[in-house]
Amino acid sequence: MFRKVSAFVAIIALASCATMSKMPGMSRFVKETTEEFSVPLPDNTSDEIREQDLHTRIKILASDTFEGRDPGTPRGEAAAYWIAHEMKRVGVSPAGQSSAGELGKWFQNVKMISQTLNEEKSYLTVKNGEELHEMELRKDAVIWTKHQHGNKFSFEDSQMVFVGYGVVAPEYGWNDYEGIDATGKTVVMLVNDPGYANPQGDLFKGKAMTYYGRWTYKFEEAARQGATAAIVIHETAPASYGWDVVSNSWSGAQADLVRKNRGRDRATLEGWFSFETAKKLFAAVNLDFETMKNKAKSKDFRPVDLGNLKADGMIVQKREFKSSRNVVGVVKGKTSPDEYVLYMAHWDHLGKKSGKKTGARTEDFYKDEIFNGAVDNASGTAALIEIAELIASKGTDRSVMFLAVTLEESGLLGSAHYAENPTVPLNKIVSGVNMDALLPLGRTKDVIVVGHGASELEDLLEEILEKQGRYIVPDTKPEAGYFYRSDHISLAKKGVPMIYADGGINLRKGGMAAGLAASEAFTAQRYHKPMDEYSSDWDLSGTTEDIQALFELGYGIANSNDWPQWYEGNEFKAIRDESMNMDQ
Repeated sequence: MFRKVSAFVAIIALASCATMSKMPGMSRFVKETTEEFSVPLPDNTSDEIREQDLHTRIKILASDTFEGRDPGTPRGEAAAYWIAHEMKRVGVSPAGQSSAGELGKWFQNVKMISQTLNEEKSYLTVKNGEELHEMELRKDAVIWTKHQHGNKFSFEDSQMVFVGYGVVAPEYGWNDYEGIDATGKTVVMLVNDPGYANPQGDLFKGKAMTYYGRWTYKFEEAARQGATAAIVIHETAPASYGWDVVSNSWSGAQADLVRKNRGRDRATLEGWFSFETAKKLFAAVNLDFETMKNKAKSKDFRPVDLGNLKADGMIVQKREFKSSRNVVGVVKGKTSPDEYVLYMAHWDHLGKKSGKKTGARTEDFYKDEIFNGAVDNASGTAALIEIAELIASKGTDRSVMFLAVTLEESGLLGSAHYAENPTVPLNKIVSGVNMDALLPLGRTKDVIVVGHGASELEDLLEEILEKQGRYIVPDTKPEAGYFYRSDHISLAKKGVPMIYADGGINLRKGGMAAGLAASEAFTAQRYHKPMDEYSSDWDLSGTTEDIQALFELGYGIANSNDWPQWYEGNEFKAIRDESMNMDQ
């Protein structure tokens, strides 16, 4: 059915497209480079969903060839080219917006900037009178800036203020900034939201994290309040990941979309304090951290000046304006081609990280500098192509779109760009399925729906799972806020009904205890680490079963006249209702 193809991937001038070079201040950052190498396409995949096919595609996408799929780099963007070649091979048609060559028809260009902190020249120092606390970067603190309009920024004598959770939520009657003018100050805040500290209470959504608990929100709010610097205090339990995830994810080159105001509306410095660092700083001004944290979970909390603590900061960075790409393919519908069912997954990961570290952590640094991202998210990308191959062979009444987005690891930027610049009207997307980090645990009795209780998509999935002898369970860690940590949220915020279903943990061999242990081991040992590598020993039988269920979900909708809706009371339902009455 298929002929063997070798895709010779040419990466030419990552940021040299005409639109990029004409942008003010960009041309001098553009370097033309051409790299050509052979990336073979599979020649033995089936139009059925098979473990063997998943092994083949995950192995290729997670190989060192793509050097961790870092957006904007030659080898990272080669992964996007490979995905386009592979979609074409299995019978999907291009549906992108770029006009750059034949393959450009598959792409939606995403203008991005890469910002790399010069750790030798950058610093964050906390002064307590004559006493200095110099933060060792990556060990005590991680810092960066969202300012894109220069290479050097600094501030001095910024009064430090503890602002609890850093949340302003009128609908919950909550304002952690009440009574202060944060202009020019360095605000320090807890991770997660007040509901986490009151899991049995009626604050926010209790144990389940809201968007107010996300670090993205906290930095945005600090900027709105006029803060010069914004620092989140890391704690493993409420963050749901360890300090090494923070130091890995926010060190090295950091990507962002190119902003119209070049980030001038953000704080000069953003970052994290380690838990131990925060406790020492509080103790330095005779404040007990646990006592302050306890006060912060009450509506009566008011911001607290951290005594004589003042911050000095310097950001020295290298900027590179580049272009990445979302890959967009479609199987056109036979009877309702202007209505779409969406499947999506992010293709990017963390790339390569420099082996250089300072101080005591040098001996702990990586032997392997490539963050291959086999589970996160070569697995989801492979699933995307697997479903695309099957749907292309069958055909559907409605169109089915396959969207592989970039820059997820940088804050869901590729999907955010798509949501703001959709290739089809958003009110023509009937519903969508997101696939992210499919753990190879083997067959399970359950499927986890992240953000359970959101839409009628869950009812449809439940019917499919019953035929498999399985059932839906809610996210086991709602406090981790996973619903706000993957790309479906970018479309959900625009009203599109989306479902993010993950593999279950109640293993048919080993039960709940074994599945939970394996899931927690991945988070602790492999998540956002170089150890997230492909293994031929993986048991993908459960992953295959999950993908089959997700295929049947989208395929069923694509061959019906149904428009699954958000449940009554869902935060996105009003947005969807309004969009369905608009011409887009």
